[in-house]
Formats: sequence, C-alpha cells, structure tokens
Amino acid sequence: MPVIGIIGGSGLDNPDFLKTPRDEIVQTPFGEPSSALKRGIIDGVQVVLLARHGREHTIPPTQVNYRANISALKDAGCTHIIATTAVGSLREEIGRGELVIIDQFIDFTKQRKMTFYESFAPHSPVHAPMAEPYDSRLRKLLIDECKTRNYPFHDKGTVITIEGPRFSTRAESRIFRFWGADIINMSIATETILANEAGIPYAAVAMSTDYDSWRSSDEPVTWEMIEKVFAQNAARVTNILLGIISKI
Repeated sequence: MPVIGIIGGSGLDNPDFLKTPRDEIVQTPFGEPSSALKRGIIDGVQVVLLARHGREHTIPPTQVNYRANISALKDAGCTHIIATTAVGSLREEIGRGELVIIDQFIDFTKQRKMTFYESFAPHSPVHAPMAEPYDSRLRKLLIDECKTRNYPFHDKGTVITIEGPRFSTRAESRIFRFWGADIINMSIATETILANEAGIPYAAVAMSTDYDSWRSSDEPVTWEMIEKVFAQNAARVTNILLGIISKI
C-alpha cells in the first residue's frame, strides 16, 4: 500500500480531510526535520504531512534541513512525495494564481547540503541520475486532475531555485529568463535532488503568485503580495492533492 508524503500542503491537516491524525516527533541521522510529522488517512490512504518551513513558517529557505525532511519521510515509510510551493513567474503567459506541474529545475543555490553522501565507500561512488527529476506518473496524475477541475495550469515548466531569502534583482531575473527558466523559488531544486537520491518518486505542483522582478512595469515582488495571491488560490492546490491521493 502506498504511503504519501506531502511537503507543504497547507489545509490538508483540516479534520474534514485528515482522519485519525497524530503527530510524530522524529530525529534523523541529519538532525530534526522542519516540523513534526502529521500522520493520518485521506480517502483510505496513509499520508504524512510535513511543513517545509515549520508550521509557523519560521525557517528561512537556506536554513531548512532538507536532508532531515526527506530522510524523515523515507523513514516514515513514504513511497511517494508530492510537494507544493509558491513561485514567481518568469513568463508573461504564466499568470498569478495559475498552477505549474514542474518538469525540470535549475539549481542556483550556493550554500546547501545537497547530498546524503558526505563520503563514498571505497570504489563505490554514488551519482544520482537527474535528467528527468520528476516522476512521470505523479506528474500525469497532477495534470489530469488540473484538467478535470478546469483550473488554469501549465503542464510543464522549469523552476530555478535561488538561495534567498532575498528576491532577485531585475538583472538576475532577466538572466534567469534567458537561461530558460519559467518560474522561480527558493526550495524545490534542493528537495528534488534529495528525493531522487533517496529513491522516492517525487513531483511538485507550483502556484504562481507574482512576476519576480523582470517586468519593469510591475511593482517588485513582496512577501505580502505572495501571501495574498496564495491565500486566494490555495484551495485549488488542496483540491488537486485530495483528488489524486486515492489514485497513486
């Protein structure tokens, strides 16, 4: 039976959705995860929720212990991971509130622990394949659910992950567009790399909340702007996750 790990997923801890919820405080070889794990049942399927930035959103992006988060979900028996995230749009056609089912990433971080392997066994190096980092079956389920619900969405997109917590300069934002990035955030590439290294199928649904800083006609992005758009559209992400859990 599958056990679905969900990173982010604000709203799924609602008692109307999550049956028999219980918190588990865990430790991993890499330290504490961002939050206690919340286990429960949705549509007859075991789920494990984890708040990437802590339940009160107190952990900045670079300080998130991504290794502990993925390790905790693996130790909890998760067979699949679905992540949710807010992103900035680097493309005119990706509007505020629209969803993107990510298919590629560019890692532009500089300070993070990016692997579980700090040393190799003799003659046994570990190099995780990363050409197609997002699980095709999970992506199809997310895409089909978006279509079923008639939500505005994009069936692929390249995310660039920056260090943060600052936002991009206009020059950086325009460079990222030139590189082929479609959306931008501060977490997904790191998480994706570690989930792949751990051998757990992983997919992410992103919500566009702003246009970063590349459009000189717009106000530069602010946290208040992100919160407002995300709050207005969060139910879409929740509905998509609820719609696919029993199909995994």
